[in-house]
Amino acid sequence: MGVPGASISKPSTGEALMKGHTGSHALIRSDRGSMLSLSDDNVMMKQILATHAPDGREFDVRPLLNLVEDILNRATQHVDFLVKGTTQAQIEMEEKALQASHIVMLEALTYTIDRIASELSYKALGGSDAHATTTAIFNLLSSYTWDAKLVLSLSAFALNYGEFWLLAQIYSTNQLAKSMAILRQLPSLLEHTAPLKPRFDALNNLIRAMIDLTKCVVQFTQLPSTYISQDVPVLETAINLFPTAVYWTIRSMVACATQISNLSSMGHELGISTTESWELSTLAHKLRNIYELLKQQLNLCYQYIEEKTDVAFYQLLLTLFDPNALHIDNMKVLKALIYDKDDKLPLLDGATKRRVSLDVLRRKNVLLLISSLEFANDELAILEQIYNESRIHATRLESQYEVVWIPIVDHSIIPLPEEMQTKFENLQSTMPWYSVQDPLVIKKPVIRFIKEVWHFRTKPILVVLDPQGKVVSPNAIHMMWIWGSTAFPFTSLREEALWREETWRLDLLVDGIDPTVLNWIKEEKYIFLYGGDDVEWVRRFANSARSVASASRIPLEMVYVGKSRKREHVKKVVGIINAENLSYAWQDPTMVWFFWTRLESMLFSKIQLGRADDQDPMMQQIKKLLSYGREGGW
Repeated sequence: MGVPGASISKPSTGEALMKGHTGSHALIRSDRGSMLSLSDDNVMMKQILATHAPDGREFDVRPLLNLVEDILNRATQHVDFLVKGTTQAQIEMEEKALQASHIVMLEALTYTIDRIASELSYKALGGSDAHATTTAIFNLLSSYTWDAKLVLSLSAFALNYGEFWLLAQIYSTNQLAKSMAILRQLPSLLEHTAPLKPRFDALNNLIRAMIDLTKCVVQFTQLPSTYISQDVPVLETAINLFPTAVYWTIRSMVACATQISNLSSMGHELGISTTESWELSTLAHKLRNIYELLKQQLNLCYQYIEEKTDVAFYQLLLTLFDPNALHIDNMKVLKALIYDKDDKLPLLDGATKRRVSLDVLRRKNVLLLISSLEFANDELAILEQIYNESRIHATRLESQYEVVWIPIVDHSIIPLPEEMQTKFENLQSTMPWYSVQDPLVIKKPVIRFIKEVWHFRTKPILVVLDPQGKVVSPNAIHMMWIWGSTAFPFTSLREEALWREETWRLDLLVDGIDPTVLNWIKEEKYIFLYGGDDVEWVRRFANSARSVASASRIPLEMVYVGKSRKREHVKKVVGIINAENLSYAWQDPTMVWFFWTRLESMLFSKIQLGRADDQDPMMQQIKKLLSYGREGGW
């Protein structure tokens, strides 16, 4: 178990327990017409704590609880079955509750369960005081932890209640069951099921509250002790409530047992008295109050554990991606980034639209395309064009990579709002490469790592991993914009080599954008690039340039490249250029966007390589051209 049985010391060393119990007075007082005065409550809890002497033995109560819950769930549905004459199909109990090791555990506990069952039945028939019966059960369970006390008591109650309803279910078709049912006066009871329904509804409501509270207490025992200990305040507060929770749950079992016993001796008094109704509803209300308090603490514990595990996971990522770390392949790092323990197929293949495992990326160069859901259509269109071109010649060296989309979403809003989920699915449907099937498989520590180590902000980045999972480029998006797949394997060394081969020429500016301009270059024509959003200036420039070229017999071509911003203004200017046949202009706004984005990428690429020297002629030309994109006409 995680928190070891949530065991608590005996009164001689348990002052913290009494403090915790005192802190629950508000709970007791808030109940409707509290069943005990404050002083009685103090005395009662001292008696209960005096019985608590765990001997250190621990066992996993969950298999037994699964079995008990199955019994009680089926039993509490028999009233509707008898009244309506039908019942819904039941889900078969999990086979894990019947594993051999669990059978051995049950054999060891059978004697204790039988003793409690006998205590419940005997005291209920004798009309004993409920508190005295509850205390007697605590004495029987003195050596067990708080969660075990709950589950063993509930097992005993389920044994009695399940037997009662088993007879009711089969007495009409089984002679042995019929004889036993007559002894319990079941036939006369079952002839009047409709008037009895309010009584059983009250019982079932209380039984449901007993199950919920028991499961909640057991959940505390499963918390991982690696990340949370009993002295952590949020857990300590919950543990101090355990005695109160266990007492009132067992007290409720006693009340239910009394009600069942009374059914056999009530004659024709089929209704439920006001006193009985008040007792059952008050107990249910009390258990719900305790449950809500414990559930709140449990959620705080989960939050505490999540914070601890997130820190540990973040440290693991730092270790995995350490430049000196050695890996056989890329599987370990990919599984850390894209992790879902319940999902063996966390990726969607953009080509086939089928879910696939991470194994499709084993020992491959992987480009992690990291972005928010605000992915510009221009960026997506150009990336898709570059990617599709690389797939045409799949055997070429520069095509030996895979792209995986890693969407970054806000984990504080879970589940994702429908609008965000739709946006994710729409983006995913357009991508020809791999993407994660669910954006939530990218956990919070991974997002923190991506932001703090890989410096993701808002714009998409392209992190490159080699076949061993080592980062060879923290952001190859600029290389991709400038050289496309030619930049493979997208390492910093490759980036430097490509720059050494480049000179400031028109080919560099328009490569991959427009083959028409490249043809003009081959034809050795004079080419003007011009831009701006001032229509009158554009008219004057285009007409003047054309006149000069014509007079000088110069083979001149002009290309309008717009501006880096003001997209709508540029579209209007392009429309006028077309209408008046002023010059050549790119019709697709994406081409205009790509021209300016490639220029910015050239600048960022130089900066990323530490080559942003203002004396570098190419840097000077890049900056000059970028400055034109912010001016009027040029």
